[in-house]
Amino acid sequence: QIIVDDDDSKIWSLYDAGPRNIRCPLIFLPPVSGTADVFFRQILALTGWGYRVIALQYPVYWDHLEFCDGFRKLLDHLQLDKVHLFGASLGGFLAQKFAEYTHTSPRVHSLILCNSFSDTSIFNQTWTANSFWLMPSFMLKKIVLGNFSSGPVDPMMADAIDFMVDRLESLGQSELASRLTLNCQNSYVEPHKIRDIPVTIMDVFDQSALSTEAKEEMYKLYPNARRAHLKTGGNFPYLCRSAEVNLYVQIHLLQFHGTKYAAIDPSMVSAEELEVQKGSLSVSQEEQ
Repeated sequence: QIIVDDDDSKIWSLYDAGPRNIRCPLIFLPPVSGTADVFFRQILALTGWGYRVIALQYPVYWDHLEFCDGFRKLLDHLQLDKVHLFGASLGGFLAQKFAEYTHTSPRVHSLILCNSFSDTSIFNQTWTANSFWLMPSFMLKKIVLGNFSSGPVDPMMADAIDFMVDRLESLGQSELASRLTLNCQNSYVEPHKIRDIPVTIMDVFDQSALSTEAKEEMYKLYPNARRAHLKTGGNFPYLCRSAEVNLYVQIHLLQFHGTKYAAIDPSMVSAEELEVQKGSLSVSQEEQ
């Protein structure tokens, strides 16, 4: 746990795993309902392959600028000049805002945006954003749970939903209220400030909290982005489709191997191995 703000109630919790000599790690930012440990499947797999991975849980921030400033201080504290960011839902929006915020002296080397969005108005909640802080915890949880899949799902997705409900229960009123405020506060990403950053857009074809319009908007915003589509996975593919997600993460990071922005220990890289994995992914998709 790390405190970087003057306000010592703002505590960042994080898991930092993998080789510490890596100076440009991959950092995971969770969705509204998530904590740092929702990415445990990524941490286990990627560190096993030699990557340095940090999963974060942000403290209570009520606006995007405040979050970006806190996150910058955290990176300074960790002595990280550049990082790769993987953001899920709200985490993806905050990752984009941070890239935009630091565009004059860039801190974000690349982005993986999972089930994410670029404009908060898609939730049609901008008018209530300022009242979340008043609401009791159970009402806030109800709002979040309203976005979870309610129809029949396969056992792995059911487990993922149970796990996220459990994480949601662990969040206090102010944590939830502040995240919903960040999620719905009127704001959008200015793409011209981050157009030079390599982006992978990861989304699912089955039911998720993200509308088709929101997805289309993301494709328009990042016309050169790589796309990582998962046939199924719902709102939490990193939990229930972790093998596919981890492979897409590797493919994204592959372009930085051999540079100073590699997130992997150079001694762990074997080109043949990755080629085989890429081949097996396209075969498995064709079979689906």
